[in-house]
Amino acid sequence: METQPRKLLDQVRDQIRLKHYSYRTEQTYVYWIRRYILFHQKRHPAEMGEAELEAFLTHLAVVGKVSASTQNQALNAVVFLYRQVLKQDLGVDINAVRAKRSRHLPTVLTPDEVNSVLQNLSGSYQLVAKLLYGSGLRLNEALRLRVKDLDFAQQQITVRDTKGGESRRTMLPTSVSADLKDHLHGVRQLHHQDLAQGHGSVYLPFALERKYPHADREWIWQFVFPAERFSQDPRSGVTRRHHLHESGLQRAIKRAVRQAKVSKHVSCHTFRHSFATHLLEDGYDIRTVQELLGHKDVKTTMIYTHVLNRGGRGVRSPLDC
Repeated sequence: METQPRKLLDQVRDQIRLKHYSYRTEQTYVYWIRRYILFHQKRHPAEMGEAELEAFLTHLAVVGKVSASTQNQALNAVVFLYRQVLKQDLGVDINAVRAKRSRHLPTVLTPDEVNSVLQNLSGSYQLVAKLLYGSGLRLNEALRLRVKDLDFAQQQITVRDTKGGESRRTMLPTSVSADLKDHLHGVRQLHHQDLAQGHGSVYLPFALERKYPHADREWIWQFVFPAERFSQDPRSGVTRRHHLHESGLQRAIKRAVRQAKVSKHVSCHTFRHSFATHLLEDGYDIRTVQELLGHKDVKTTMIYTHVLNRGGRGVRSPLDC
């Protein structure tokens, strides 16, 4: 009996999971590939190529008015489809109209503003925000921390499964250590309670679940910031306790910013921007900050030197002479 070939988008999902990309990346790539196919009236991508991709990207920039990063996201998704699923190589140059790259400098809080916002947070959300600012973590890096990633003896955090796919180390702020240890005591009690009820398993990356069959229930693999409720894994269908959802923290920070009366557009990522800028203000060299942030290219870190110069700081106004 002949088996039906898997649908194209299912093949895309298979390849993404084979390469251990995140679930968010999977959702994003499938979304853009579907939009690419629909844009060309459901023609099969194997019948199309560079010209159709250029037309799609141009439409996004000219009609859709998308940002440069969004256009690049769509490009990466479709290129992944051709190279990894259809095994077709596209040309080096895609001559589409490119979206205009934003030149906005990142928003940075003053140390007083940071403290004011943090004081209006509490519990797990305050701890996460302190690590965003005190360790320079991205939001998902903080939420995905496992118990084994915290080294209180060396006062450092190992950040795994990063945006660039490489691990790095950054500092664990001394001022947060005691509260974090108390928090972990409560998390451990919750984990024992879950185990007693037949749960206690956690998602393990990179097929470690097959390599180490019982590791998913071990304490060291548990999330530092577990969710309050169980949820179903969208890939495996297994019901587990995942980590805190980012939306909860985002809402809490918005409230805290309003309560602190900070008149700036602040997001979770603003704490990371502030971390980098304040280190440079304190005299740390750009390469050290680059390593702590996990930037592959120092040019990415250089944006914070422009933030330091914002508003003519360092230049004396003639009115003050």
